[in-house]
Amino acid sequence: MFQAGPIGLVGSLGAVSKVVLLVLFLFSVISWSIIIFKWRAFRACDQEDTRFLGAYGRTQERDELRRFAKRLTASPIAALFIGVSDRLAPEASEAGHEPKARSAAKPSDDGHDVDRQYLDRVVGHIMQDQISKQEAYLPFLATAGNITPFIGLLGTVMGIIDAFGEIGKQGTASISAVAPGVAEALVATAAGLFTAIPAVIAYNYYLTRIRRTTFRAEAFSIEFLNSLRMQAKPVGGRT
Repeated sequence: MFQAGPIGLVGSLGAVSKVVLLVLFLFSVISWSIIIFKWRAFRACDQEDTRFLGAYGRTQERDELRRFAKRLTASPIAALFIGVSDRLAPEASEAGHEPKARSAAKPSDDGHDVDRQYLDRVVGHIMQDQISKQEAYLPFLATAGNITPFIGLLGTVMGIIDAFGEIGKQGTASISAVAPGVAEALVATAAGLFTAIPAVIAYNYYLTRIRRTTFRAEAFSIEFLNSLRMQAKPVGGRT
């Protein structure tokens, strides 16, 4: 029996349709939790990147920048700066301790120069690590966007099967007999689309944010590594 209102409508559904709606509800709750969590994470990432770039433009004192960068845990650029800085002069990391990382300086004919090839690999590794962190939980949004419409369609098909079964029992195919069952069945499709659409939009939006953040970090790495190479040349000239 078809009942008006959301509560009455859900109460009039069959067992299969109720299970489908429960599954879709869980997908929707988890998806919206991820959407809100990632929105906050990307906002913090942008804010801290801006703060670090501002500090980097004001001072070139590496130790001071490194201390400041350690406080910016959500900034990929700060993580990139720390990772490269840790490999520039590992022998100065702790007095009396063996260096834990390979030095990024290599001997050359005119002194010491920056091992650009090694630092490029370091930057690539750090960037992949940061991208992996930013992509966390996004596969669930992609999965929800792909499968929830089909889950809803399954509920609709099962609901229509039940509706036609009731028509067979009543022995009539009038609108009053067909419409309630079909309407109840279509609720599952609507619920599947309601779950999938926000998940797909958020997934594509966050992929765009990741590409934007990656481009910003790569631009900084090019400038930073070039400044290291330029700073290494005078040192070699005085040797």
